[in-house]
Amino acid sequence: MHMDKHQDVIAACRFCFMCRHLDPVGNVTFQESDTPRGRALILDTIRMKNESLRNRDFIATIYRSALSGANRYHCVSHYDEVGLVLAARKDIVEAGLAPENVKALTETLSRATFTVKGKGTTLYYGDHLELYPGCKIVSGGDPGKALEVLGFGDDSQKVFDRFRSAVVASKCTTLIVAEPSAYDFLKDKFDGIEVVHCSEHLLSGKWKAKPARKAFYLESDFLKNYDGNPAAPRELLARYGYTLTLFGTNNEESYSVGEGAVVFDELNPGLCEKLCRRVYDLAGNLKTALFITPSRYVKATLTKYNPQIRVMTLEEAVAQRKEQ
Repeated sequence: MHMDKHQDVIAACRFCFMCRHLDPVGNVTFQESDTPRGRALILDTIRMKNESLRNRDFIATIYRSALSGANRYHCVSHYDEVGLVLAARKDIVEAGLAPENVKALTETLSRATFTVKGKGTTLYYGDHLELYPGCKIVSGGDPGKALEVLGFGDDSQKVFDRFRSAVVASKCTTLIVAEPSAYDFLKDKFDGIEVVHCSEHLLSGKWKAKPARKAFYLESDFLKNYDGNPAAPRELLARYGYTLTLFGTNNEESYSVGEGAVVFDELNPGLCEKLCRRVYDLAGNLKTALFITPSRYVKATLTKYNPQIRVMTLEEAVAQRKEQ
């Protein structure tokens, strides 16, 4: 089983309470099973008794994880609890036990195809081509990250192969990626093509000083907890006049409403709404507070459950100041 490769995580996490306050799902369900310790205990049971893999409650718990990475990032020993959950999902899929909603979503994601339009040696993967004059654009859906997160490694590879073929055929030398989940997935997958996050590219461009504007910054699970917390997104927003305030009760917790699980809202809408409501409650006055997030998933999800919230993606925040 894939989870056997993470026995050190199971042994360490199953009796540890130190990071339970950082699990987004545990903070809204108040269930011990929705913490790293609870999941490790469940997977320890499965590891010792293979028949337990068929327990539907166990499987549902594994697919309820938001995979924020905050627990791993702030663990003093950095035990890879995210890797353990992803391994368990692979085991569930390979045993033919994936939940029906997961299988249905997988069928949709597996149909992704990709096209390239435009001219130039730089290729952009995102929604705001106007910020990148002279760039081509590649479009067509998720490049395989969501399928990988769901535990469908073979399907993920097939979709990525189609994405890679489109990118290579474009003859680009640089691929600019906007969505943090896609950036995390693609950053090390190409030889001879530099993959950069959009904030890195935009930071190197021309800009003009703007009057100060206050905003709450919602850290990306992927950029912060998976990819070393790069300074480029915050530096870019500062150059465009945004005075950023970290959101919430502390600087360790994730408020990205399931971004780490990529398709969390599609699988767990009721639970995702609870994650969003926690953000609304901590925000105070939604009509006056301004939020900026690097992730279009975070923006779409937060506005879905309360359209009053004022939230922009990082690219939208830059575009708005460029136009002023």
